[in-house]
Amino acid sequence: MRIDTISPAEGARTAAKRLGRGIGSGLGKTSGKGHKGQWARSGGGVRPGFEGGQMPIARRIPKRGFHNKFGTDYVIVNLSALNDLPAGTVVDYGYVLENGLAKEVKNNGGLKVLGGGEIGVALTVRAAKFSAAAKAAIEGAGGTAIVE
Repeated sequence: MRIDTISPAEGARTAAKRLGRGIGSGLGKTSGKGHKGQWARSGGGVRPGFEGGQMPIARRIPKRGFHNKFGTDYVIVNLSALNDLPAGTVVDYGYVLENGLAKEVKNNGGLKVLGGGEIGVALTVRAAKFSAAAKAAIEGAGGTAIVE
């Protein structure tokens, strides 16, 4: 193989449209822009979201809710997801994500364990937060709940 023989894989690159090269090309004369009008002009068209002067949908629909940019989002796991694990397992943020027990979130402040479901296995759980019910259930099953 020589460097001058290297080329992209078949079908990886498409040829540019050759506009205005005669009527036989199918893109001659008006070059695929139709006849006259705003869209046929150089620089023509309207900005995204413009609806011809009609009140845009972004302004017609009422705004609701609030997003606290200083808030902390936690990766949340219920006890029911931990019940199937073998006894003695150390469950932490990394373990939860590796084993698909929860989805990763942005701006995360770590792992939070909630008391949904039952747990009958002694586990060591390391998390940023525990609900009171989750902590009591983990310790009641003979495990330990460690706040990191």
